[in-house]
Amino acid sequence: MTTIKLHNTKTRKKEVFNPIDPENVRIYLCGPTVYDRAHIGNARNVIMFDVLYRLLRHEYGPDHVTYVRNFTDVDDKINAEGLRRLQAGEAGTLEELIHQRTEETIAWYHADMDALGNLRPDFEPRATEYIAEMVAMTADLIAKGHAYEAEGHVLFDVRSFPAYGQLSGRSVDDMIAGARVEVAPYKRDPMDFVLWKPSDEETPGWDSPWGRGRPGWHIECSAMSQALLGPSFDIHGGGTDLTFPHHENELAQSCCANPGEGFANVWLHNEMLQVEGKKMSKSLGNFFTVRDLLDQGIPGEVIRFVFLQTHYRKTMDWTAEKVAQAEATLRDWAHLCLGFSPDRPSLDVVDALANDLNTSAALTELAEIYKHRDAGALIASAEILGFDLLGIAQKPWARLFEYETVDGQFLREGIDYQPSVGVIGWGGISDEVREASLKIVHKWLRYRREKSFAEADALKESAHNVGVELKATRSSNGINGGIATLLSPIDPTKLEALR
Repeated sequence: MTTIKLHNTKTRKKEVFNPIDPENVRIYLCGPTVYDRAHIGNARNVIMFDVLYRLLRHEYGPDHVTYVRNFTDVDDKINAEGLRRLQAGEAGTLEELIHQRTEETIAWYHADMDALGNLRPDFEPRATEYIAEMVAMTADLIAKGHAYEAEGHVLFDVRSFPAYGQLSGRSVDDMIAGARVEVAPYKRDPMDFVLWKPSDEETPGWDSPWGRGRPGWHIECSAMSQALLGPSFDIHGGGTDLTFPHHENELAQSCCANPGEGFANVWLHNEMLQVEGKKMSKSLGNFFTVRDLLDQGIPGEVIRFVFLQTHYRKTMDWTAEKVAQAEATLRDWAHLCLGFSPDRPSLDVVDALANDLNTSAALTELAEIYKHRDAGALIASAEILGFDLLGIAQKPWARLFEYETVDGQFLREGIDYQPSVGVIGWGGISDEVREASLKIVHKWLRYRREKSFAEADALKESAHNVGVELKATRSSNGINGGIATLLSPIDPTKLEALR
């Protein structure tokens, strides 16, 4: 078994990963608050954890890894969006409008994350489904002297947990001096945080021993992770912006609720994202969602590839140049991998990912495989399964690049198509363009078979001038073929002239 090493935020060093129970490896990722579309920064920790999930499933077996990612569907931002809709005259009560918003946002999130090649977690709990567990944990913390009720609120007593600050590496006094904290007269200490707060008649709420109200943000993840993974589990993750206060507070309340347990053994945090060297913000006009990119025609695999090029613990810079480079690289790799279903990974790729999820190094290893092996050797060796571990080949390459053979079937080893030809292009390809492109490939291949190389070269140059790259292929069983790559939107009348 490969030794996996991960950088643990709690210890501030890279450690060998030793699961609590190798038969049941358990991981938890803080999911989205579902009031709006996921922006590209939101996608980074999802991709990080997806690679981790794939690696753990590869090493321990798919049936021995449990991945939980929650949906926060009770939150003041969600309530505010529901109220905005109500005031805008939309039909329904505030509660109904809130429910509609969370349902559509969860559907958007699934569609967007699926498009980026992410596997669905084993469990996706919604906060509203675990209110009873949150109330029970809050009551338990009061009984153990770690929380107190004040003016309809229940607050966690930070000073009751001497280890508070161990995750972020700061003392309570330093946090008070350097952080903005909510000042409230009912708090015993400025750093005390809300476990439960009251709801008015219009705001969503649930009955509790402290009156009708709703949970604080931090208690939600503690209750859901405990219910699904137990009081101690292997890995907890999120962005560096969650280290404090969210994860610090989760750790404190969970350890106090379960003395002797450690909550999460390993904490993974990804760095933030920039756009063209600047912080992403609406005021700068460089803020965009995953759906914005997909609607621009950028395939999810390309978006994911850009993310994978930067190690998760380094600040990532999203640039148009990286998108173009990722697209070009995937085009090249697709020429070797169309219709190919590998059965084992490259050990070099696995080793790179086992070294603190070094996706950048894994891509370098794949590039070396591509560089030094022709299509036949590549398919014979089956070393390109690193694509699957990285999540950049969830769809068949044929679908990703709009590739199809002359008779509408994918090129696969052992199927005797003579010759096998295809069309690669980004986005939709009209039937007219596809048919014309296929005929050009056949004409070019016929010239080559007849050794009419001058005519073949002239046709290839003419095709390139109208935006079509012609390339010969050879499968592992010796079948010759060709691919037409559409470099840009094509005018079908120009293709007709070449046929």
